[in-house]
Amino acid sequence: MTGIDPRERKIRALLELADIQLNGSRPWDVQVHRPDFYAKVLGKWSLGLGESYMDEDWDCERLDEFFHRVLWVQLDQKVPAKLRLQLLFEVLRHRLFNLQSRHRAFQVGERHYDVGNDLFEAMLDPLMIYSCAYWAHADSLEQAQRDKLDLICRKLDLQPGDTLLDIGCGWGGLARFAAEHYQVAVVGVTVSKAQQQWATERCQGLPVNIKLCDYRDLEGEFDKIVSVGMFEHVGFKNYPAYFAGVQRLLRDGGLFLLHTIGSAITVNKTDEWIDRYIFPNGHLPSLEEIGKTLRPGLQLEDWHNFGHDYDRTLMAWHARFEAAWPSLQPQYGQRFYRQWRYYLLCSAGLFRSGEGRLWQLVLSKRGHRKEYRSIR
Repeated sequence: MTGIDPRERKIRALLELADIQLNGSRPWDVQVHRPDFYAKVLGKWSLGLGESYMDEDWDCERLDEFFHRVLWVQLDQKVPAKLRLQLLFEVLRHRLFNLQSRHRAFQVGERHYDVGNDLFEAMLDPLMIYSCAYWAHADSLEQAQRDKLDLICRKLDLQPGDTLLDIGCGWGGLARFAAEHYQVAVVGVTVSKAQQQWATERCQGLPVNIKLCDYRDLEGEFDKIVSVGMFEHVGFKNYPAYFAGVQRLLRDGGLFLLHTIGSAITVNKTDEWIDRYIFPNGHLPSLEEIGKTLRPGLQLEDWHNFGHDYDRTLMAWHARFEAAWPSLQPQYGQRFYRQWRYYLLCSAGLFRSGEGRLWQLVLSKRGHRKEYRSIR
């Protein structure tokens, strides 16, 4: 390889560990359009890889499979020596500062969930469920999401007349489903103005109240509590306050279901590209982090993992996004297209590799006398 740029040589050697070639013929191989690709990746690692893709320095036909291979061999952890100090500062930023404090709580709503209801309406199922679907008995995204909502309601043992608190209610799909099919009264909370408006309109005529507020400001008492796809925005520094809040708001004998993405290992920082362009201030919890902060008054009844279902969910979202793109393109533009495509497909690769998990935990508050039986 005499005459080859040494940066290209380094990237080539790293990718070969994942059976990925530069300018190869397979769908997961990288097609390099501009040599800036090498400098950006070696200069900013994960952030540089994503930005370089957005800048059209490189392409890959099957980004999902590219990331599956990269993450399967844990290539993301083979950081070049000169970048380690830079990444150490990022670790310290996450460890020393509370990136999910009250005054930062609405940032993820403004920068992600408020990006445009038309985008999410095109990408998601009719109920606008933006979390992992349950594919055990389904062959369509719509059915898989409805099965997931029904699974949650059955795990919570919802009964007519129950009061349900939905922490991080999104566009109100679960609140609407529970009110219609299980005859419960629901309070849903979100940090997104766009979600609040949509959910309020879609839940008219039902006993559903959608609030725009931070979870730390909640008051009242509820028979059951659910939180789907929101715990990833809480941050490990706030886990004790989060579970203390759940215990305070839950009636004696009540049930709480936590649906969250999980990490196979405890991570010290968030992926820099995801943090900057998709979910600011996020953090994926590990089993260890959750276990350390569960309160004695909340009894763990069930822990269910179906992380591989998120791969299929993300690929379904991607297919719908691609199909809708011609109508979305005038508003969002080419750079956003590449950013969003990269996000969906790298996430699919994360779950396909097994590094990403999807957990549903059921916890009961002391006083729950009925025997709990796990539901699948």
